[in-house]
Amino acid sequence: MLKDELRKLILQQKRQFTPQQLAQLSLSVLQRLRPLLREARIILAYYALPDEVDTRHLLDELVAEGKTVLLPKVLDDTAMELRRYTGPHDLREGAYHIMEPIGDPFTDLTQIDLALIPGLAFDAQGHRLGRGKGYYDRFLAAFTGTTIGVCFDFQKVAEVPVDAHDIAVNRVV
Repeated sequence: MLKDELRKLILQQKRQFTPQQLAQLSLSVLQRLRPLLREARIILAYYALPDEVDTRHLLDELVAEGKTVLLPKVLDDTAMELRRYTGPHDLREGAYHIMEPIGDPFTDLTQIDLALIPGLAFDAQGHRLGRGKGYYDRFLAAFTGTTIGVCFDFQKVAEVPVDAHDIAVNRVV
């Protein structure tokens, strides 16, 4: 299956669920994810789109625990940077209608203990299908820390088509 075909298939599957059903499915994913975050001090995460595993409350929990939470901010058609998240008050709608932090950039990728990476589909080898812009692949090419792909169970597929520039995650939850 080609990447575009798999994207269409997964997006069709997502549309079969109500927002309430996706919220319920998110709870079980987050339950599996929380123990993996216990030891991390600095975590790259994402502020969920309506059709993604909902990380919004988790982000606030992590900040309340004293952890440093970073979120991506899209700069242009090819680049994103990381910024510190301190709470919903420091978010503004950015590119692609994604809520992004307005704080100072965070540039030392070696300090990040763990990165939570969203995707449309993942396979058992950690190969990831994104939305097609390549932002996370460019980030992952420069990141050497632990990465966890975050998705609903129905987004786990037998095989994700892979190109030379695609970067796999270490684990999928």
